[in-house]
Amino acid sequence: MSNDDTSCLRPVGVIRSSIVRRGDGPKQGNEGAPDVWLEIEPWARDGLMDIAPGDELLILTWLHQADREVLQVRPRNDPNNAITGVLNTRSPDRPNPIGLHPVVVRAVDGVRLRIGPMEAIDGTPVVDIKPVLK
Repeated sequence: MSNDDTSCLRPVGVIRSSIVRRGDGPKQGNEGAPDVWLEIEPWARDGLMDIAPGDELLILTWLHQADREVLQVRPRNDPNNAITGVLNTRSPDRPNPIGLHPVVVRAVDGVRLRIGPMEAIDGTPVVDIKPVLK
């Protein structure tokens, strides 16, 4: 694998959330997660063109507090669940901790999007944004 600039990720934004510590929020957005603000980096502003309230988006995040050495987990940290390969789970601990979050745009305010529900913690880097295709 190459270490040149083509294999480096650069965040397009960051999540601002009321969830400030890992483990304080729900495991999935549809389990009572709050709406959050997604603050877009100034260089990526033009990429927001045509995003509007009501749009459904997929937010890809870098789960920056993940343990990248984990290869097996008990799903949902439930001791009653069998040990499972991490690539067959939604665990945030994984070799490449990319989060996938389906959200709805609630508001657009300049370079900020109010989106939700989203279970990401405050300060989570956003790697990419994609529309939900119908």
